[in-house]
Amino acid sequence: MTDGLGLGDAYSATLSRIKGQGGEKARLGMAALMWISHSERPFRANELCHALAVEVGSSNLNSDNVPSIGTLLACCQGLVAVDKETSTVRLIHFTLQEHLRAQPELFVTAHSTMAETCLSYLNSHQVKALSASLSSDPLYTPFLNYFPQDMPFLEYSSLYWGTHARRDPSDCAKVLALQLFGDYNNHISAKILLDKQWRYSFFVDFNKPSLFTGLHCASLFGIVEIVDSLVEVEGYNINQEDCVGNTPLLWAVSGRHEGVVKVLLERDGVDPNKTNNGGQTPLSCAARNGYEGVMKVLFERDDIDPNKPDNEGQTPLGRAAFSGHEGVVKILLGRADISPDKLDNNGWAPLSWAAFSGHEEVVKILLERDDVCPDGLDNSMVPLCCAAWRGHGGVAKMLLERADANPNKLDTDGQTPLCCAAEEGHEGVVKMLLERDDVNPDKPDAGGRTPLWSAAKNGHKGVVEILLERRDVDPDKPDNDGQIPLSCAASNGHEGVVQMLIGRHNVNPDKPDNGGEASL
Repeated sequence: MTDGLGLGDAYSATLSRIKGQGGEKARLGMAALMWISHSERPFRANELCHALAVEVGSSNLNSDNVPSIGTLLACCQGLVAVDKETSTVRLIHFTLQEHLRAQPELFVTAHSTMAETCLSYLNSHQVKALSASLSSDPLYTPFLNYFPQDMPFLEYSSLYWGTHARRDPSDCAKVLALQLFGDYNNHISAKILLDKQWRYSFFVDFNKPSLFTGLHCASLFGIVEIVDSLVEVEGYNINQEDCVGNTPLLWAVSGRHEGVVKVLLERDGVDPNKTNNGGQTPLSCAARNGYEGVMKVLFERDDIDPNKPDNEGQTPLGRAAFSGHEGVVKILLGRADISPDKLDNNGWAPLSWAAFSGHEEVVKILLERDDVCPDGLDNSMVPLCCAAWRGHGGVAKMLLERADANPNKLDTDGQTPLCCAAEEGHEGVVKMLLERDDVNPDKPDAGGRTPLWSAAKNGHKGVVEILLERRDVDPDKPDNDGQIPLSCAASNGHEGVVQMLIGRHNVNPDKPDNGGEASL
């Protein structure tokens, strides 16, 4: 590739040589380049070899068709290599990927061909026989940790056939998918897909079958054409819950598949507020993930409940505020039926969550509402405490600028904002609070722990120094158990804080704590 030609010309020349091999060699070479350049993840060598052996539409996997990796590499004329560390096949250089993408005419039907190949593999007698031999448990973990050596293409085809089908749907792929869905709940590919989706879920009900239908699967992948066909099939329950409690609509929303969401919402009998095992509705799922387009589609329905809480009591607005999705927050607040100050099970309002997470724009949007309390409702988490606890100075400043915010209000744990900031060592927020004339620098929490006490216990020298500069701070003030700041610092090994405290003229190093012993 160095005969004075540019790299692109060299790649083109090599591609011509691959095609010029003719017959099976040309097919294998070009097919390998197609799969490698369009795959969803890197292929292991044996996976790719088995993928290239599949005959689209055939119900039988012929092992005699599987090429060796040596043969495959030879057919690719040096454009493909095997990574020794990972045993994955790759293009010889990243510039080759760019070259192939710049010539879409090389692989016009790449994704549809890959989808059809994956589906043919899954519909084969061999894979169906494997499915029939499995336990009916929703997640058969012992098997999923082990894939038969003679079926290396099983995992990829199960996880990604739908991704390829969505990108380039074909009539052939649609037919093959409907064939797969004939008994999909018991198919091994469904179990593999669900293992990936549910692996970290706390809401799997292992006491019932997976109940994961073809409609769930097509909705998860977002294949409008297949969903459109399935909802017309008699007997399909559009509100069917799987063992996580997800309906097809919830799967479509979680995948941000607006087209499928529209199709499902147009069906008679669909319940747009149906929750999963975690109490999550389609709207709360969209709000939590910041899917503005999906939310707009959902709100085309008049029966969407914008305030329905999940199992933790969090509303869609609370989830969006916590995640910092400004656009979603604006959409929700644009509803006349929204409850912007609704508390969750732990007494946190959306404003508290936004302050805790440091999302200044969301805090600003919420504070512009007359029906949002900047100080927190009774028995609720105080937004200023949340900001102080996490050290979010910008949010704290915004809240302190409100005349109706009490800078000394106790949170649900009995702490003031200053106590929260001092305990965590947030010097900037401590200074900001102490600049206020109405902030009591020595106000203890419910346990009698002053800001200085908490800062000393945790070894925050900078905060201790700031507080000791105040004449109205008692450096010997004990907590409810009689322990003073100096003994706290000493018992926790904070030498710098100890030296700072005993260096003050108004600190008594011999003052005993509740146990009757001196601090030092």
